[in-house]
Amino acid sequence: MLILAPMQGLTELLFRRAFHRCYPGAFDLAVSPFLSLTDGNLRNAGKKVEDVLPELNAGSMPVVPQVLGHNADGFVDLANRLNELGYSEVNWNMGCPMRRVAAKHRGSGILPFPDEVRSILDSVVPRLKTALSVKVRLGYISPDEIDAIVPILNDYPLASVTVHPRTGKQVYSGQVNLQKFSEILPSIKHRVVYNGDVCSVYDYRRIRSLFPAVKDVMIGRGALYNPLLPTQIRTECPDDFGPAAAAAPQGVPSAQQFIVALVDDILRLEISNQAKIRKIKEYWCLLSKALPGTEERKRRLLHADDLDAILRLIDEMTK
Repeated sequence: MLILAPMQGLTELLFRRAFHRCYPGAFDLAVSPFLSLTDGNLRNAGKKVEDVLPELNAGSMPVVPQVLGHNADGFVDLANRLNELGYSEVNWNMGCPMRRVAAKHRGSGILPFPDEVRSILDSVVPRLKTALSVKVRLGYISPDEIDAIVPILNDYPLASVTVHPRTGKQVYSGQVNLQKFSEILPSIKHRVVYNGDVCSVYDYRRIRSLFPAVKDVMIGRGALYNPLLPTQIRTECPDDFGPAAAAAPQGVPSAQQFIVALVDDILRLEISNQAKIRKIKEYWCLLSKALPGTEERKRRLLHADDLDAILRLIDEMTK
Protein backbone atom coordinates (compact mmCIF):
# COMPACT_ATOMS: atom_id res chain seq x y z
CA MET A 1 0.00 0.00 0.00
CA LEU A 2 1.19 3.52 -0.83
CA ILE A 3 0.05 6.22 1.60
CA LEU A 4 0.32 9.99 1.23
CA ALA A 5 1.95 11.44 4.34
CA PRO A 6 0.44 14.25 6.40
CA MET A 7 2.35 17.47 5.74
CA GLN A 8 0.88 20.52 7.41
CA GLY A 9 -0.14 23.17 4.88
CA LEU A 10 0.86 20.97 1.93
CA THR A 11 -0.92 17.60 1.62
CA GLU A 12 -4.24 19.21 2.48
CA LEU A 13 -7.53 18.75 0.66
CA LEU A 14 -6.55 21.12 -2.16
CA PHE A 15 -3.47 19.04 -2.98
CA ARG A 16 -5.17 15.66 -2.51
CA ARG A 17 -8.03 16.50 -4.87
CA ALA A 18 -5.72 17.76 -7.61
CA PHE A 19 -3.40 14.79 -7.16
CA HIS A 20 -6.24 12.26 -7.29
CA ARG A 21 -7.69 13.95 -10.36
CA CYS A 22 -4.37 13.68 -12.22
CA TYR A 23 -3.19 10.34 -10.78
CA PRO A 24 -6.27 8.38 -9.64
CA GLY A 25 -5.32 5.34 -7.58
CA ALA A 26 -1.63 6.27 -7.36
CA PHE A 27 -2.02 6.52 -3.58
CA ASP A 28 -4.23 4.02 -1.81
CA LEU A 29 -5.05 6.57 0.87
CA ALA A 30 -3.83 9.68 2.64
CA VAL A 31 -3.40 10.60 6.28
CA SER A 32 -4.62 14.17 6.71
CA PRO A 33 -2.54 16.98 8.18
CA PHE A 34 -3.31 17.06 11.88
CA LEU A 35 -6.45 18.39 13.50
CA SER A 36 -5.29 20.06 16.70
CA LEU A 37 -7.17 19.44 19.92
CA THR A 38 -6.28 22.98 20.98
CA ASP A 39 -8.87 24.19 18.47
CA GLY A 40 -11.69 22.70 20.54
CA ASN A 41 -14.18 20.10 19.40
CA LEU A 42 -15.07 19.24 15.83
CA ARG A 43 -17.79 21.85 15.45
CA ASN A 44 -15.46 24.64 16.52
CA ALA A 45 -12.24 23.57 14.85
CA GLY A 46 -12.50 25.99 11.93
CA LYS A 47 -10.81 25.45 8.62
CA LYS A 48 -8.65 22.58 9.86
CA VAL A 49 -11.76 20.42 10.08
CA GLU A 50 -12.94 21.41 6.62
CA ASP A 51 -9.98 19.42 5.35
CA VAL A 52 -11.69 16.13 6.27
CA LEU A 53 -15.38 16.94 5.79
CA PRO A 54 -16.71 14.09 3.60
CA GLU A 55 -18.71 16.36 1.29
CA LEU A 56 -15.54 18.30 0.46
CA ASN A 57 -13.47 15.15 0.01
CA ALA A 58 -15.76 13.69 -2.65
CA GLY A 59 -13.61 13.05 -5.71
CA SER A 60 -10.43 12.81 -3.65
CA MET A 61 -8.40 9.87 -2.37
CA PRO A 62 -9.58 8.07 0.80
CA VAL A 63 -8.36 9.85 3.91
CA VAL A 64 -7.66 8.95 7.54
CA PRO A 65 -7.97 12.04 9.80
CA GLN A 66 -4.98 12.69 12.05
CA VAL A 67 -5.33 14.16 15.54
CA LEU A 68 -2.64 16.07 17.44
CA GLY A 69 -2.81 16.52 21.19
CA HIS A 70 -2.65 14.84 24.56
CA ASN A 71 -6.02 15.66 26.10
CA ALA A 72 -7.75 12.29 26.32
CA ASP A 73 -11.31 13.63 26.65
CA GLY A 74 -10.81 16.01 23.76
CA PHE A 75 -9.32 13.23 21.66
CA VAL A 76 -12.29 10.94 22.28
CA ASP A 77 -14.78 13.71 21.54
CA LEU A 78 -13.10 14.62 18.27
CA ALA A 79 -12.56 11.02 17.16
CA ASN A 80 -16.14 10.01 17.88
CA ARG A 81 -17.50 13.04 16.05
CA LEU A 82 -15.35 12.05 13.10
CA ASN A 83 -16.93 8.62 13.36
CA GLU A 84 -20.34 10.30 13.07
CA LEU A 85 -19.12 11.75 9.77
CA GLY A 86 -18.33 8.25 8.53
CA TYR A 87 -14.68 7.76 9.46
CA SER A 88 -13.75 4.32 10.77
CA GLU A 89 -10.16 5.19 11.74
CA VAL A 90 -8.24 8.10 13.22
CA ASN A 91 -4.49 8.51 13.52
CA TRP A 92 -2.69 9.88 16.60
CA ASN A 93 0.22 12.16 15.72
CA MET A 94 3.23 11.31 17.88
CA GLY A 95 5.71 12.41 15.25
CA CYS A 96 5.37 16.16 14.62
CA PRO A 97 8.85 17.66 15.16
CA MET A 98 7.85 21.34 15.39
CA ARG A 99 9.44 22.82 18.51
CA ARG A 100 6.35 24.77 19.62
CA VAL A 101 4.33 21.56 19.39
CA ALA A 102 6.87 19.27 21.04
CA ALA A 103 7.45 21.68 23.92
CA LYS A 104 3.89 20.96 25.09
CA HIS A 105 4.36 17.17 25.01
CA ARG A 106 2.48 16.94 21.73
CA GLY A 107 3.66 15.24 18.55
CA SER A 108 7.15 13.77 18.98
CA GLY A 109 7.46 15.76 22.21
CA ILE A 110 5.48 13.09 24.08
CA LEU A 111 7.89 10.26 23.21
CA PRO A 112 10.30 10.89 26.14
CA PHE A 113 7.32 10.39 28.48
CA PRO A 114 6.10 6.79 28.05
CA ASP A 115 3.90 6.98 31.17
CA GLU A 116 1.93 9.80 29.52
CA VAL A 117 1.54 7.73 26.35
CA ARG A 118 0.16 4.80 28.33
CA SER A 119 -2.15 7.01 30.38
CA ILE A 120 -3.64 8.57 27.24
CA LEU A 121 -4.11 5.22 25.49
CA ASP A 122 -5.65 3.74 28.64
CA SER A 123 -8.21 6.52 28.67
CA VAL A 124 -8.81 6.86 24.93
CA VAL A 125 -8.89 3.36 23.45
CA PRO A 126 -11.84 1.91 25.42
CA ARG A 127 -14.02 4.91 24.53
CA LEU A 128 -13.27 5.17 20.80
CA LYS A 129 -15.88 4.27 18.20
CA THR A 130 -13.15 4.22 15.54
CA ALA A 131 -10.03 2.19 15.01
CA LEU A 132 -6.84 3.93 16.14
CA SER A 133 -3.49 4.05 14.34
CA VAL A 134 -0.41 6.00 15.42
CA LYS A 135 2.46 7.78 13.69
CA VAL A 136 5.71 8.02 15.65
CA ARG A 137 9.33 9.00 15.38
CA LEU A 138 12.16 7.15 17.14
CA GLY A 139 12.06 9.75 19.88
CA TYR A 140 12.28 13.47 20.39
CA ILE A 141 15.86 13.77 21.62
CA SER A 142 17.22 10.21 21.46
CA PRO A 143 16.35 7.39 19.04
CA ASP A 144 16.38 5.04 22.02
CA GLU A 145 13.22 6.63 23.40
CA ILE A 146 11.25 4.36 21.08
CA ASP A 147 12.41 1.33 23.12
CA ALA A 148 10.03 2.25 25.94
CA ILE A 149 7.19 3.20 23.57
CA VAL A 150 6.94 0.00 21.50
CA PRO A 151 5.93 -2.30 24.43
CA ILE A 152 3.21 0.20 25.33
CA LEU A 153 1.84 0.31 21.79
CA ASN A 154 1.83 -3.48 21.72
CA ASP A 155 -0.65 -3.52 24.60
CA TYR A 156 -3.42 -1.87 22.56
CA PRO A 157 -5.42 -2.95 19.47
CA LEU A 158 -3.93 -0.48 17.00
CA ALA A 159 -4.71 -0.55 13.28
CA SER A 160 -1.10 0.27 12.38
CA VAL A 161 2.10 1.95 13.57
CA THR A 162 3.81 4.32 11.14
CA VAL A 163 7.48 4.87 11.96
CA HIS A 164 9.59 7.76 10.69
CA PRO A 165 13.11 6.73 11.76
CA ARG A 166 14.38 10.15 12.84
CA THR A 167 14.12 11.99 16.12
CA GLY A 168 12.00 15.10 16.50
CA LYS A 169 15.14 17.17 17.10
CA GLN A 170 16.41 16.16 13.66
CA VAL A 171 13.25 17.51 12.02
CA TYR A 172 14.07 16.43 8.42
CA SER A 173 17.86 16.81 8.53
CA GLY A 174 20.47 14.07 8.57
CA GLN A 175 19.94 10.48 7.54
CA VAL A 176 17.05 8.26 8.50
CA ASN A 177 18.20 5.76 11.13
CA LEU A 178 17.54 2.48 9.34
CA GLN A 179 19.70 0.56 11.82
CA LYS A 180 17.43 1.54 14.71
CA PHE A 181 14.35 0.86 12.59
CA SER A 182 15.63 -2.65 11.88
CA GLU A 183 16.21 -3.20 15.61
CA ILE A 184 12.69 -2.28 16.68
CA LEU A 185 10.79 -3.72 13.72
CA PRO A 186 10.62 -7.33 14.99
CA SER A 187 9.25 -6.19 18.35
CA ILE A 188 6.29 -4.25 16.94
CA LYS A 189 3.23 -6.49 16.98
CA HIS A 190 1.11 -4.29 14.73
CA ARG A 191 1.14 -3.64 10.99
CA VAL A 192 4.09 -1.32 10.37
CA VAL A 193 4.13 1.49 7.83
CA TYR A 194 7.54 2.91 6.86
CA ASN A 195 7.89 6.67 6.36
CA GLY A 196 10.96 8.77 5.61
CA ASP A 197 13.08 9.89 2.64
CA VAL A 198 11.31 7.86 -0.05
CA CYS A 199 12.00 10.29 -2.89
CA SER A 200 12.65 7.93 -5.82
CA VAL A 201 11.79 4.51 -7.16
CA TYR A 202 15.22 3.40 -5.95
CA ASP A 203 14.45 4.59 -2.40
CA TYR A 204 11.17 2.68 -2.38
CA ARG A 205 12.72 -0.54 -3.68
CA ARG A 206 15.59 -0.26 -1.22
CA ILE A 207 13.21 -0.03 1.75
CA ARG A 208 11.13 -2.96 0.49
CA SER A 209 14.31 -4.99 -0.05
CA LEU A 210 15.78 -4.18 3.36
CA PHE A 211 12.49 -4.77 5.18
CA PRO A 212 10.40 -7.30 3.22
CA ALA A 213 7.96 -7.66 6.13
CA VAL A 214 6.94 -4.01 5.67
CA LYS A 215 4.29 -3.95 2.96
CA ASP A 216 3.12 -0.35 3.36
CA VAL A 217 5.13 2.78 2.61
CA MET A 218 4.19 6.38 3.33
CA ILE A 219 5.50 9.06 0.98
CA GLY A 220 5.54 12.79 1.75
CA ARG A 221 8.15 15.12 0.30
CA GLY A 222 8.92 12.61 -2.45
CA ALA A 223 5.47 13.17 -3.96
CA LEU A 224 6.02 16.93 -3.98
CA TYR A 225 9.52 16.69 -5.41
CA ASN A 226 8.12 14.37 -8.10
CA PRO A 227 4.32 13.96 -8.40
CA LEU A 228 4.87 11.00 -10.74
CA LEU A 229 6.66 8.97 -8.07
CA PRO A 230 3.77 6.74 -6.88
CA THR A 231 2.81 6.03 -10.50
CA GLN A 232 6.43 5.23 -11.33
CA ILE A 233 6.55 2.81 -8.39
CA ARG A 234 3.38 1.07 -9.52
CA THR A 235 4.43 0.84 -13.19
CA GLU A 236 7.85 -0.68 -12.43
CA CYS A 237 9.87 2.15 -13.90
CA PRO A 238 13.66 1.85 -13.80
CA ASP A 239 15.31 2.79 -10.50
CA ASP A 240 16.80 5.96 -11.92
CA PHE A 241 13.55 7.23 -13.42
CA GLY A 242 12.96 10.45 -11.50
CA PRO A 243 12.01 14.12 -11.83
CA ALA A 244 14.58 14.73 -14.55
CA ALA A 245 12.89 12.24 -16.88
CA ALA A 246 11.48 13.99 -19.91
CA ALA A 247 8.26 12.01 -20.27
CA ALA A 248 5.60 10.59 -17.99
CA PRO A 249 4.37 7.02 -18.56
CA GLN A 250 1.97 6.91 -21.52
CA GLY A 251 -1.41 8.41 -20.72
CA VAL A 252 -0.29 9.87 -17.37
CA PRO A 253 -0.26 13.66 -16.84
CA SER A 254 3.22 15.13 -16.58
CA ALA A 255 4.52 16.95 -13.51
CA GLN A 256 4.01 20.18 -15.46
CA GLN A 257 0.35 19.35 -16.04
CA PHE A 258 -0.13 18.54 -12.36
CA ILE A 259 1.40 21.85 -11.28
CA VAL A 260 -0.91 23.72 -13.66
CA ALA A 261 -3.93 21.84 -12.29
CA LEU A 262 -2.95 22.60 -8.70
CA VAL A 263 -2.37 26.28 -9.43
CA ASP A 264 -5.75 26.48 -11.18
CA ASP A 265 -7.38 25.09 -8.03
CA ILE A 266 -5.55 27.65 -5.88
CA LEU A 267 -6.80 30.46 -8.13
CA ARG A 268 -10.39 29.30 -7.52
CA LEU A 269 -10.05 29.65 -3.75
CA GLU A 270 -12.01 32.51 -2.19
CA ILE A 271 -8.96 34.13 -0.65
CA SER A 272 -6.98 37.29 -1.35
CA ASN A 273 -4.39 37.48 -4.11
CA GLN A 274 -1.67 37.73 -1.47
CA ALA A 275 -2.89 34.52 0.13
CA LYS A 276 -2.91 32.83 -3.29
CA ILE A 277 0.65 34.01 -3.90
CA ARG A 278 1.79 32.57 -0.55
CA LYS A 279 0.09 29.25 -1.27
CA ILE A 280 1.59 28.96 -4.77
CA LYS A 281 5.07 29.74 -3.41
CA GLU A 282 4.72 27.12 -0.64
CA TYR A 283 4.13 24.44 -3.24
CA TRP A 284 6.61 25.88 -5.72
CA CYS A 285 9.52 25.44 -3.30
CA LEU A 286 9.01 21.67 -3.58
CA LEU A 287 7.20 21.02 -6.85
CA SER A 288 9.65 23.05 -8.95
CA LYS A 289 12.19 20.28 -8.33
CA ALA A 290 10.17 18.18 -10.78
CA LEU A 291 10.63 20.71 -13.58
CA PRO A 292 13.55 21.04 -15.98
CA GLY A 293 15.17 24.44 -16.18
CA THR A 294 17.67 26.59 -14.37
CA GLU A 295 17.47 27.33 -10.67
CA GLU A 296 17.71 31.03 -11.50
CA ARG A 297 14.41 30.92 -13.40
CA LYS A 298 12.72 29.03 -10.57
CA ARG A 299 13.98 31.55 -8.00
CA ARG A 300 12.51 34.41 -9.98
CA LEU A 301 9.06 33.15 -9.12
CA LEU A 302 9.82 33.10 -5.39
CA HIS A 303 10.89 36.75 -5.54
CA ALA A 304 7.88 37.89 -7.57
CA ASP A 305 5.12 39.66 -5.65
CA ASP A 306 2.54 40.10 -8.41
CA LEU A 307 0.09 37.26 -9.12
CA ASP A 308 -0.04 37.90 -12.87
CA ALA A 309 3.77 37.87 -13.07
CA ILE A 310 3.87 34.59 -11.14
CA LEU A 311 1.31 33.00 -13.46
CA ARG A 312 3.34 34.09 -16.51
CA LEU A 313 6.47 32.51 -15.04
CA ILE A 314 4.61 29.26 -14.32
CA ASP A 315 3.27 29.26 -17.86
CA GLU A 316 6.80 29.67 -19.24
CA MET A 317 8.25 26.86 -17.15
CA THR A 318 5.46 24.33 -17.57
CA LYS A 319 5.19 24.36 -21.36
